[in-house]
Amino acid sequence: MKIRLGYVAMSENLTNASPSKTMTATQFEKIADREAGLRKLERIARTNLENCLRLLKHNRAHQIEFFRLSSRLIPLVNHPLTEGWKYEFALAQELKRLGSFALQEKMRLDFHPDHFVVLNSPSKTITSRSLHTLLYHYKLLREMGIDTVHRCVLHVGGKKGGVEAGLEQFIDNYSTIPPRLQSMIILENDDVNYTIEDVLYLGEKLDIPVVLDLHHHDVLHRTKEIREYWERIVATWQRSPLPIKIHLSSPMEGDRDPRHHDFIDCRRFLAFLDEIQGTVEQLDVMIEAKKKDNALFRLVEDLKRERTIEQQGDGIFLWKRVRSFSSN
Repeated sequence: MKIRLGYVAMSENLTNASPSKTMTATQFEKIADREAGLRKLERIARTNLENCLRLLKHNRAHQIEFFRLSSRLIPLVNHPLTEGWKYEFALAQELKRLGSFALQEKMRLDFHPDHFVVLNSPSKTITSRSLHTLLYHYKLLREMGIDTVHRCVLHVGGKKGGVEAGLEQFIDNYSTIPPRLQSMIILENDDVNYTIEDVLYLGEKLDIPVVLDLHHHDVLHRTKEIREYWERIVATWQRSPLPIKIHLSSPMEGDRDPRHHDFIDCRRFLAFLDEIQGTVEQLDVMIEAKKKDNALFRLVEDLKRERTIEQQGDGIFLWKRVRSFSSN
C-alpha cells in the first residue's frame, strides 16, 4: 500500500512564509479610496500566494505530494466592504502559477473551510454564507486550473435539534446547492456531534466521499476499531478521481482529549495501518498536528524503525506488513 503524508497550510521550517497575511475590516475602512484599499488587499493576497508557492517548493524538496491550502489566501473575501471585488481575476496569474506547479509535480491540494461553513443549519442566512465561502474556494481552484471535484472537507454541522434532525436538514439543504458546489464536498466525522457512522449515512445516501478522522473517531466513538466501517468508507471513494484520504492527529493528553498534540503518536497510526492492511492500493494521510511539517518529519523518523516500511521520500512510503490486526 502506497501512503502519502501531507500537512496543513504552513511550515515550521520556512521563515516569513505565511500564506495567511491579512488586513482587518477596520484597517480597510481607514483607507479613504476604496479602490486603493482593494489594490492593497490584492498585494497582500499576492504575497500569500507567493508564500504558498514557496511552501510547495519546500514540499517538492522533501517528496511531499499532499498539502492543505490555507482558506485565508485572500483577505476580506465575502465581506460587505469588498462586495463586487473580482479578486479571482485580479490574482489570476498568481493562482495559475500555483496550480501549474502543483499539477506539474503531481501534488494533491485541497481545502478545509472554517468550522462556520455548515450545510445542516435551518437558518437560510448561515446556509447562504456557507455557500458563498464554498464558491470562494471553487473560484480559487478554478483559476488554479485544478479539478474542483472532492477538494473541500466539511463537517456535517451542529445538532441543535438532535443528530437525526441535523442529518435530515443536511440532506434538505444539500439538494438546493448548485451541482458544481455539491461536487466539491467531502465529509468528515467530528469529535462532538457526528460519528463516522452518521457521516456514512450521508455519504452513502448523497454519493459524497467520507474522510475518516482517526482522532475524532477515537474521541467520540464507543470503540477505536474501524473494521466494521472501513469497507463502507472506501466504497464512498469509488467514483472519486482522487485516492481515499484520512485525517491523522493525536490527543494532547489521554486517549480522549480532543485537543491536537504537537506531534503524531506513531503507535496509533501503525495500529490503524495494521487494521486496514491490504484493503486499498493508496492512502493519502493529512497530518493535523500543531508542528505542521515538523510533525510529518518526526513521524517519518518513527516509521523508519519499522522494517516493513519502504521509504520513497519524506512524504511517501510503502507499507508492506502482512499480518492480522491485534489490539495488543
